[in-house]
Parts: sequence; C-alpha cells; structure tokens
Amino acid sequence: MSAETSPYDHGLLDVGDGNRIHWSAWGNPDGRPALVVHGGPGSGSSPTAPRAFDPTCYRVVTFDQRGCGRSLPHASDPSTDLTANTTAHLIADMERLREHLGVERWLLYGGSWGSTLILAYAQAHPSRVSAIVIPAVTTTRRSEIAWLYEGVGRFFPEAHARFRAAVGAADDATAAELVTAYAARMDDPDPAVRERAAADWCAWEDAVLSGEGQGTPYSDRVDAARLGFVRICAHYFAHGAWLQEGVLLREAHRLAGIPGVLIHGRMDMGSPPHTAWELARAWPDAELHLVESAGHLGGDETRALVTAALARFASHDGRPGPAPASRPGTGGGIIEA
Repeated sequence: MSAETSPYDHGLLDVGDGNRIHWSAWGNPDGRPALVVHGGPGSGSSPTAPRAFDPTCYRVVTFDQRGCGRSLPHASDPSTDLTANTTAHLIADMERLREHLGVERWLLYGGSWGSTLILAYAQAHPSRVSAIVIPAVTTTRRSEIAWLYEGVGRFFPEAHARFRAAVGAADDATAAELVTAYAARMDDPDPAVRERAAADWCAWEDAVLSGEGQGTPYSDRVDAARLGFVRICAHYFAHGAWLQEGVLLREAHRLAGIPGVLIHGRMDMGSPPHTAWELARAWPDAELHLVESAGHLGGDETRALVTAALARFASHDGRPGPAPASRPGTGGGIIEA
C-alpha cells in the first residue's frame, strides 16, 4: 500500500540562526509517527519517500535539512552562511520539529547520509525513537569519506582523474584535499566556477554508481538543487561531519532497546557493506539484510524489504518479532537476501 500523493499539512519551522526548515506531514494524522531523514547531505526530501508507508497506519513527516529543498535560506546562494549548518544543528532541528509537532516518539527512516543523521540523533535522544529502518548504511567516518572520494577511484580511474583535474589536484591528492578544494570552489563568487565544480562533483558521484544501471541521478539535479547539494556535501565532508572518527559505532550501545532493520546492497560501491556489518554487530537490537543484487540505490528487493519492515513496525508495540539468531560474538541477526 502506498502513501498519499500529497501532504495533509506542511510549514516552515524557525530553528534559529536565521534558518527555517520546511516540513510536510502525510498519511494518517492519528497514525504512528515516523520521520523520513533524507540523504545527501543537501539532497532535500523526496515526495515519493512516504510511499513506502501504509498511510492508514502512519503519520509520516518529511523535512528538508538546513539549506536545501524548500528550507530557507538556500545553500545555492553563496551568501548563505553555512557556519550554523552542522550535524549538531541538524540533530537539534529534528528535536525542535518533534516538539513542534507534538510527537512523543517516532520511527526514523532514511539511508546514506540520512543513516548517519538518524544514528547521531538516536544516540543523542534514544528515548524519542521507537524504531529505525535504514536502507544503505553509512556513519560518515573519515575512512568512509576517503573511500568514496579516493579509494573507490581505483575502480574508475579515468573518472577519478577528471574529478581530481577539475580542481587542479595532484594524482596523489587525498580525499580530504579533494573535498576541501571543492568546498572552496562552491564558495567562489564567480557563478561559473560554482556551476562547473557542482557539475564535476556530480559526474564523479554518478560514475561511482554507474554499475547500478539507474542513470545519472546526481547530474540530473539542476540549477539551485545541484548547487545547494554539492555545496552542503563538500562543507560536511571537508569537516568529517563534525563527528569523532568511529563515534557512531562506538556509541551504538546507546541504541539498546530500539529495534532496527538495516538493509544494504552487497554491490554498493560508494558505501561498501562492511559499515553495515559493523553496525549490526554493535547494535544488539538490529537485524541486517544484505541484498546480493543491490547497490547503493537499491532496487525492487530493497524496496520490498523496506516496505515489509515498515509494515511489521506498524504493530502496536513497534517490534518486528524475533530477529534471526546471531553468531557468537555478534549483535543483531545477519541475513543474506
């Protein structure tokens, strides 16, 4: 069953620092609260995301994180100050939105960067989270950033050479140097410089996903959406998302008692499944589904697993039933799909 095609309520919430975040509510106003946390960072919310939820059971909330989507001011404008756009600010925004909507506890759903933000929020406010569903697990460690913008280049050497050359980087440039160079270009006063850098960044992201056969989702972004997305991405990754290295895995014990379903593609080139595996071992109430045929963007099997997990969590107690038995020394159950 898919959610309604239009929200029943929406608004702009003042979260301070001159920022207002856009939010929408879908489905059943009296249903189980769920928050969709989009990826990117800087992608903005998708109007199709609520369709994974049964609209008779869920009250689905979507929101645009600071500087993107319909939130104001938009990061595509170089005059928009990103100083107050950090992971800690986004966590605080989620809490302010929860309070504004009168939600006691909510299910969190989202993947990729959304996964990182979900984990950071849930570890900061575990009593406010009823369950978690994540397709495409990331924790935005610097080692993960290094893989995405440096290590995986060994599989796409020609595309990575273009990615480096676009910012005049040496052949041995590190991921940190590359994302910092792109962040500087996205703050350049010349719009042509910003537009070129955004196009080059998106071309690299598409190259990493090229084996998934789903087109060019990053380059398909246009105008303000593309500029804002790349500026925010480079800003976050140049600062390691303001997270201590590995903290979301070290602090996964704080998620104890929160049931979770992790779904990750075995063929995910941008975010290899090792991070999902580590998280499942560290989080005793999570189960991990490794989807053999899927990459970062997922596919039919990934969507089916997401829909099934959300249907199971729609029950009154919010738990999906017993997880598969764990191997000795592991956390939640590991399932190969």
